[in-house]
Amino acid sequence: MKRVSCSWLCCVLALLCIITCCEGAIKLPPGVTIPGVFAFGDSIVDQGNNNVIKTLLKSNFPPYGKDFQGGVPTGRYSNGKTPPDLIAEELGITNFIPAYLDPNLKAQDLPTGVSFASGGCGYDPQTSQIVSVISLSDQLKHFKEYIGKLKAAVGEERANNIVSNSLHLVVAGSDDLANTYFTIGIRRAQYDISSYADLVVSSASSFIQELYQLGARRLAVFGIPPIGCLPSQRTLAGGSLRMCSEEYNQAAQLVNAKLSPTLESLNQSLPQSRVVYVDIYNPFLDLIQHPQNYGFEVNDRGCCGTGNIEVVILCNKYSGTCPDDSKYIFWDSYHPTEQAYKILVNQIIQKYVNSFI
Repeated sequence: MKRVSCSWLCCVLALLCIITCCEGAIKLPPGVTIPGVFAFGDSIVDQGNNNVIKTLLKSNFPPYGKDFQGGVPTGRYSNGKTPPDLIAEELGITNFIPAYLDPNLKAQDLPTGVSFASGGCGYDPQTSQIVSVISLSDQLKHFKEYIGKLKAAVGEERANNIVSNSLHLVVAGSDDLANTYFTIGIRRAQYDISSYADLVVSSASSFIQELYQLGARRLAVFGIPPIGCLPSQRTLAGGSLRMCSEEYNQAAQLVNAKLSPTLESLNQSLPQSRVVYVDIYNPFLDLIQHPQNYGFEVNDRGCCGTGNIEVVILCNKYSGTCPDDSKYIFWDSYHPTEQAYKILVNQIIQKYVNSFI
């Protein structure tokens, strides 16, 4: 009888891990655990941390959260769940990832992960300063504080295991380009786009290494999406026809082209690490360019208000919303709907989950 090699069996098991689902959750191979999900970065993964700081960049009021559990706004920048919730749900960990600064956070919530992210944050320190939000360096301080609380709650050994085996999402860079560089233009006098991309990637690399030093080993670092196709950027830079801004999209592609090999280098140099570049640009662009393939009808406007410019305080209970947000890719002029997030998260998990095993 012909012997089947172990490496071949491992490949089969890995494939099964990706494609086999049960009740919406990915089945991991025996002995493999991902106990929690942590999030760092900007509004895409901010679960409500901005609620408790002095900034205009909040979303803890209607109509935000209208499709969330109970229809209560939580500070998530969408109509419902966001990527940390959906990823944790797909991995069978928990249904919701809370904000670390949530005053209602309990000790029993700590082991399955929290979000340290802050809407408006970026890799460039100037980005968070401009809008008075929590910088990545302060998010690291909160992470250190969290680890201390976790050790007190579950013991040092289990806490270390949770931190090292959990999935750490890093989502930033969009605000650096869309706001700091292009719209506000505070960095344009100092950098051309290539040198600014170098600054962003260098800051990202430093942040990843600091997370690693704190015990993180499984890191999913998201590239920048096609920011030129966001409704607000179409309005600001897309001309009278509100086309996608190719200049903005090319800038995002440039940063991604520099970020990907940098992360691969870190993955090779940091022992026992799984530092993975997650391409969000191409699946998101395909979603926008071919909305009908995914069940959407509107790809260039948000559901809130006119959909052209309303975001955060401009998207409010007086703005009005579309009749059916499930037909819209975007909730406001900057952030996707829960339905769009679900499609993107499903694609991401199918493609990348094996990279962390």
